[in-house]
Formats: sequence, C-alpha cells, structure tokens
Amino acid sequence: MPAITFPALGLWVGIASLIFGVIVMIFPKILNYLIGIYLIIIGIMAIVAYLR
Repeated sequence: MPAITFPALGLWVGIASLIFGVIVMIFPKILNYLIGIYLIIIGIMAIVAYLR
C-alpha cells in the first residue's frame, strides 16, 4: 500500500470539507458532530504521520 502523500492528503481534506459544508447547510444542528469527527480524523492522521 503506497504512503499517502501531502498532495493526496490535501485532496481528501478538500473533498471532506466540501461534503461537510453541504451537510451543514442542509442540517445546521449536526455541525458540532461533524466538527468533532473531522478534528478526530485529522488528529489521528497527524499522529500516524508523525510516528512514521
């Protein structure tokens, strides 16, 4: 499995941001959960990248 490079990571973060933005516009009350999930995923990816 190839390592995730920063350009590919940037693409996935951009896609996730667009999806979360659309969901928040449709369901504004879900914003807290989406931000929490997003921050957890970004934090896990940062820790994994640091440990490599």
